[in-house]
Amino acid sequence: MLGNTYMDTVGNLLKAMKSAESQGRYEIMLSLQKILSGQGATAASCHRDIYKAARSCLTDRSMAVRCAAAKCLLELQNEAVFMWTTELENVATLCFKAFEGSNYDVRVWVSKLLGTVLATAVVPKQGPGVRLVVRKTMLAEAMDLLASGFSRGGSGFLRVSGEMLKGGSSVNRDIRIGVTQAYVAFISTLGGQWLELNFAALLEHILELMSHPKATQTQIDAICCRRCVSFILRTTVGSLLGEKAQIAAAKEICQVVGKQNKAVDAAMSDTNMETKLDAMDVSASQHVLVCTLQELGSLVQGLGSTAAPLLQDSTIGVLDKVISVLLHPSVSARLAAAWCLRCFAVALPSEVSPLLDRCTERLSALRSSPEAVTGYSFAIAALLGAVQQCPLGIPHEKGKLIMTQAEDFLRTAIQNSRLSVHRTQAGWLLFSALMTLGPAVIHRHLPRILLLWKSVFPQSPKDLEMERNRGDCFTWQVMLEERAGALCAMKCFMLYCKDLLTDDVIERLLPLLTFAVALSTKLPALNKSYGTPLKSASVVFRQRLYEVLALLPPKNCEGMFNSVLKELIAELTLADNQMFAATFLLPSLCHQDDALLLGAWLQETDHRFIEEQLKLGGILGGGSLEHDPFAIYQRLADGELVPTPLPPVLSMIRAAVELFGVIFPGLDVKHRAQVLDQFTESIKQTKGSKQQTVQLNVFAAFCYGLKVSMLFL
Repeated sequence: MLGNTYMDTVGNLLKAMKSAESQGRYEIMLSLQKILSGQGATAASCHRDIYKAARSCLTDRSMAVRCAAAKCLLELQNEAVFMWTTELENVATLCFKAFEGSNYDVRVWVSKLLGTVLATAVVPKQGPGVRLVVRKTMLAEAMDLLASGFSRGGSGFLRVSGEMLKGGSSVNRDIRIGVTQAYVAFISTLGGQWLELNFAALLEHILELMSHPKATQTQIDAICCRRCVSFILRTTVGSLLGEKAQIAAAKEICQVVGKQNKAVDAAMSDTNMETKLDAMDVSASQHVLVCTLQELGSLVQGLGSTAAPLLQDSTIGVLDKVISVLLHPSVSARLAAAWCLRCFAVALPSEVSPLLDRCTERLSALRSSPEAVTGYSFAIAALLGAVQQCPLGIPHEKGKLIMTQAEDFLRTAIQNSRLSVHRTQAGWLLFSALMTLGPAVIHRHLPRILLLWKSVFPQSPKDLEMERNRGDCFTWQVMLEERAGALCAMKCFMLYCKDLLTDDVIERLLPLLTFAVALSTKLPALNKSYGTPLKSASVVFRQRLYEVLALLPPKNCEGMFNSVLKELIAELTLADNQMFAATFLLPSLCHQDDALLLGAWLQETDHRFIEEQLKLGGILGGGSLEHDPFAIYQRLADGELVPTPLPPVLSMIRAAVELFGVIFPGLDVKHRAQVLDQFTESIKQTKGSKQQTVQLNVFAAFCYGLKVSMLFL
């Protein structure tokens, strides 16, 4: 534009903005962005006016307008010094508001705006056209601004009912995830060299996000925050730092792990009750440990053999510090430590055998400690899972030793009620993990395993009726844990040792599964009798049962289909917890081209790890390893950094859907029609959000049945 004609153009655009529709506002914002890009510092006289107009558009009801406004402000901040000086706090608050109710594109652009403005405030631009700023913003001030949005949503704005629909958190999850992306943009803008110099301060600040009371009010909030913190660390440390700097970062993270564990040990050993109550606040350290251990494991796995000196350096004591967390009071921390050891084993296969020896020895020595039993069994299972990725494997004798240890735990579980559940879970976890070693290891132990499975289930209908009449709540809890573990070991046997699943073995398993099905029909009555303590165990038991039945040839299970089908229909239409959306069932059933409608495109983005938390209406906060410790030895899905199993209720519904899909094609035409009529009637009888959930469950089950039917055509 010649002369000052741009000023007239800007004035006309801003006037038109007042009466423009959303499409007009969108186009005007893009036009202003182009003008700012072309005019540079010469448009300084219009900067304030454009800033005021873009501010109102950044919280527009139209997501496209918000994106355009963010792009305009991003261009404006290149020349408008006031945005990262006097207006810095206002810009931050404005961005937090823009995250409210936003979509993915808005979060990407607004986070880029916020991160860039804060980075410029910390390291001001130098060059022609940029006047000297008297005071630059300190790093701590910039990060405190981000922390205020992450922990409190900014300056106390937007307290709306929508937050209750997103899981009851006092901070809207859209805002929290937007701020997380802003952290990454902030660090990425400053660059790898800056990160290397300031990593210690940055790590301390990011981990402090987990200590805010509002960050971990519920388990869902805690999982969400942990995923956000892990995303910040993985995206920045994993991509901006070189090999040498990553090793230094791993050492720094290791020091944090050591400090956190020492603080917990001090709190647990304190005999003064007054100080002990205060010290027990250290239990919040579990979330810090989960994030640091996951990042430490990812760093070492990425470094591969280069990390050998780091693990072997006795002055740092990486292995000692990680193994010490296996005795942490929190299950989440113990699982994170076990997963970290698995990452070490994948990076350095030569460490698998020494680590297995160390963990099995400690497990034998500390068999009277509940934390040690679960912690070291998690570690052994994780290391066995790592063998799948280690071409050299392990000596067969180690498998035999671990199997003997697992069998001993199952045999002695009833001797000490304080350890019954822990030893039972540990024994079957080890058996399940051993199955991943394949038929070459398992075939010689198969007779022992079959006898163990037989001993877990009743041998006759009379035995089943007797145990129903004599058990109390705790006895049933242990029994369901034991049988769920046995079923999980069966599932792993079918997945990893298919060559051993002969007709003879199937015939020996069918009577056991028949009694398992009979028990599942009794569970509703048991849940009514014993209440909440038994519900979780019964859900896991049904999930394992459905998973096993879905893996068997349908012709072998026909005798159980009638009983199982009634249970499946009840699961899909009368689920105890209908607050969860069922959209997690649909992606696997859709054609790749249609999956875009369900947000499958997120799989191709850099932000998948945190954006997935919003896919189910923000209710779940994403999957987490503590939902199913048995996932610790399984192979990771493509794109996953750590296992993320869903909560037991959802995993059970998914297993029910898949089993229904296996059973439905084998029914006769009349029976199929009856089942579909029953589904239709159930949908009619439900109302509101519950009806939508039932519809999605039924639709997913029917689609899975059609999918299975196509395989036999």
